[in-house]
This record gives sequence, C-alpha cells and structure tokens, in this order.
Amino acid sequence: MTVQSWQQRFENWLIQHHDNDDAAHDISHFRRVWATSQRLSEGEKVNERVILTACYFHDIVSLPKNHPQRSRSSIMAAQKTLTILRDDFPDFPESLYPAVAHAIEAHSHSANIMPTTREAKIVQDADRLESLGAIGLARVFTVAGRLNVSLFNADDPFADSRPLNDQRYALDHFQNKLLRLPATMQTEQGKALAVHNARYLVQFMAKISAELQGDYLEYDEDILTRFAPHA
Repeated sequence: MTVQSWQQRFENWLIQHHDNDDAAHDISHFRRVWATSQRLSEGEKVNERVILTACYFHDIVSLPKNHPQRSRSSIMAAQKTLTILRDDFPDFPESLYPAVAHAIEAHSHSANIMPTTREAKIVQDADRLESLGAIGLARVFTVAGRLNVSLFNADDPFADSRPLNDQRYALDHFQNKLLRLPATMQTEQGKALAVHNARYLVQFMAKISAELQGDYLEYDEDILTRFAPHA
C-alpha cells in the first residue's frame, strides 16, 4: 500500500473519530506537518510511513498549555496511537510501532525527549516550524484568547525589568519559547527555515515596540537587533 493510501485512510479515520475544536491541532495542522516533513525528508533515507503516521497522530492527545500534565501529552498521544493502529489498522506493521511511538513522544517541546531516529528528528522539526512564522504568530494569539491571557504587558512588553511569564502575557511566549526554537532544530534545512521564520516574529515584536512609542510607520531597530534569531 502506498504512503498516499495510508494518508487517505488516516484522514478518513480522523474525520470520523477526532472531534477537536483546537484550531492549532486540527487535521489541517497534521497535513501541514506532513507536508513540511516531506520537504525535510528530501534526499534522506527514511521510512515515510513512520513519518506520515507520526505526523497525523502526534496530537491525537493534546492537553491545554495550562494543564498540569501538559508535559505528558506526547507520551499519552503515542500510547493512544498504538491502540488506534492495533484496533483500527491491523494491517499496519507492528515492527514500526516503536519508531512511530518515539517520533510522537519526541515531537513535544514540553516533554523534553531527545529524538534519536532520523524520522523523529524530521517530525520534531516539522512540528516546531509550525510554531514559527505567520502561522505560529496566529497560533500564539489564538491560544492566548482561549486561555484568557493578556496580549502583552503594556508597561514592560519585552520583560526588561520583570521575569518572563507567558502564562499571563502572550508576547512573553516569543522569548520564553519561540525564539529559542531555531537552536533546537535537528536538521540543517529545519534550522535554516526556523531562522527565516523567526525573523518574522522579531519583526512583529519590533512593530509592536514602535507603535507603543507612537511610531506607526517604522520598526524598532533596537528590537530587531536584540532578538535577531540564530540557529
């Protein structure tokens, strides 16, 4: 069976069984992570079926960011994925279960599990790239709205004189996590794409800074320099 056939089967299953109102972890997210994984896999000797399966089920369990067991989401997702494969896809090779489970477990930033296979590294990079750039920007403020988090601290938006706290301020999440992602990427192409997309977030920060100072036409050059992303 082709990878495309497996993809269609997984999508059909998700449409019927995965009722998720989280726009950051819906079926379109799974498709984008798979598309990015394919790009990162070009020229690599990898098992596409392992990557495809991990991409489509890595967020089958996704606890809210403020949930006390948030760091276990990916472990729970891996366990549920293997149950789904056993029950609903009995023709899926059991020999691939460990590789699929590891790729799912290791994708999560909060789980802090180091990927040890090429497939897991690609899935992790692809998922993290989704957190950067324009889509990542939209996700930050979508999640902030769901959790009733303030957009930023108007008196100290970039935490110059206070501790970062992305549980209270959405903009703090840029420094707390997103701008650190390029340095965590596992593939060379992933690193390059992460730096490129992180620059977009820094430009957004610089635009906010300028507007808070009453300048609606320029970017704050100091912010552009201070937070310039590096892999």
